Amino acid sequence: MRIGIVVAHIFMNRSILPRVIFSPAELATHLAEGMAAKGEDVTLFTPGEVDTTVRNITADLVPFEAELAGRGDSYIDLLKKHPLTFITLARQVQAELLSNAFLRANNGEFDIIHVYTNEEELGLSFSKLCTAPVVFTHHDPFNFLIRYKSVMPHYKALPWISLSLAQRAGMPPDTNWLANIYHGLPAELYQPVERPTGGYVAYLGRIIEPKGVHLAVAAVKQYNQIHGTTLRLRIAGKHYAGHAKDTYWQERVLPNIDNVTICDEGFIYEAASKREFIANAEALLVPSQFEEPFGMVMIEALACGTPIIGLNSGAIPEVVRHGKSGYVVAKAADEAKTVNNLVKALEKREDISRADCRREFEARFTLERMCLDHIEAYEKLIKQTSH
Repeated sequence: MRIGIVVAHIFMNRSILPRVIFSPAELATHLAEGMAAKGEDVTLFTPGEVDTTVRNITADLVPFEAELAGRGDSYIDLLKKHPLTFITLARQVQAELLSNAFLRANNGEFDIIHVYTNEEELGLSFSKLCTAPVVFTHHDPFNFLIRYKSVMPHYKALPWISLSLAQRAGMPPDTNWLANIYHGLPAELYQPVERPTGGYVAYLGRIIEPKGVHLAVAAVKQYNQIHGTTLRLRIAGKHYAGHAKDTYWQERVLPNIDNVTICDEGFIYEAASKREFIANAEALLVPSQFEEPFGMVMIEALACGTPIIGLNSGAIPEVVRHGKSGYVVAKAADEAKTVNNLVKALEKREDISRADCRREFEARFTLERMCLDHIEAYEKLIKQTSH
């Protein structure tokens, strides 16, 4: 198959990616390269150049970068200072990239186009002008932002690939689901360490209120108070102090940081450092309060053999096999009760076999499986639309 994968998000640019948390970048690149390794002809459409072994078609970023140069800003500076201007410029790039992909498909270059990061209505509304089949993946909950809630139900007849069954809950029940495909990682990318140093549990990801970092902090503090221990919580991720008036870090997390039991590790950039951080943890805490559509960090933990303790939000119960690869904790209306439930799970963390966690990853969350599932879905759609 001749496959075009469109990742129109402006973050898909090697000059931006190292400084942001954007899992679809790694996923799309792995997917493209994994399918190419299986003999498929894959082209990756991205706003800027990315590190990949497949053909990479990019947009014209000269106007965007000229605006940045005139202001003396980086991409991230402009996003923080003038988000509406940033979104306007990014949307122009998105339109160019999508139109290029659809035009090339109409000229016979592709058998199928996969819009892998659908953010707005551009790809949806103009896909009807593409003569090749077009399929969509969305990486947020469908009801996460008003622009998703107001637009996507109008396009429920288009073919969609969900990240989890939980993600489907935000769309109409008669949405045209082509497939449900869990994320995957190269089997060799993460490996369990032979002897985890332990002594800490980990949180890794964005430090925002929906992710529930304050619940992890409260649970570890309460655990230590009950047991007279000094179990550490090491928090690694990006906070957004000063961005869009976000005060969560300053008010709910920072006051608890003592770098003795509650530790701030900052944003871990290097892949090797991230692997070491996850693999040496006694457990990974995923206290998300919102409906997670998937949660990449969970399969990174399983690949490292690290048990997961997560709330029963969104896709977390789909990824974590309760009692086998971790614990799915009941989320209560009362935060204190939720914290108590997390503490009880922490008390049982050593009952989970790290070997079982790795086996769970190998059975369900490898790149190999993700690529085969996508190829099967593409073939199915091409067959459907050829009749």
